[in-house]
Amino acid sequence: MIDLKTLRSLIKLMVDNDLSELDLRDQDETVALKRAGHGACAPVVAAQPAAAPPPVTASSGAPSSASSAPSVAAGDDGPAVESPMVGTFYTSSDPDHPPFVNVGDTVGPDTVVCIIEAMKVFNEVKAGMSGVIERVLVENAEPVEFGQKLFAIRPS
Repeated sequence: MIDLKTLRSLIKLMVDNDLSELDLRDQDETVALKRAGHGACAPVVAAQPAAAPPPVTASSGAPSSASSAPSVAAGDDGPAVESPMVGTFYTSSDPDHPPFVNVGDTVGPDTVVCIIEAMKVFNEVKAGMSGVIERVLVENAEPVEFGQKLFAIRPS
């Protein structure tokens, strides 16, 4: 059974990194935590015996490296650059520098469009496609979730 100290540490990790879900599994235990909004965490499943080792998935690993491109999704605004990770969205590398891109800018697949900070690591996010920036969908220094749309792009 998971001890209270470990559970509190996991909840603090979720709050500190603005995570909405945390799922840990080993040979003996499974712990799944979910947050509703920015309220307190509540254990969904705690200290349940694991039937078998879980499969390794892309979402269960460490944050994406700077070289990985975000996914590009189509939606109401058309194609969009999505966040490849949970973190804090920044439009420039420094508050005193201009944004990487502005509305109306033409971008290519390798154009850096923003930075996402995750656990004190700054990860460059590339457009992943060619087009024109139609809208910036997130405010600077705002927390973002995995898969959240960051930029609407008109393909060229």
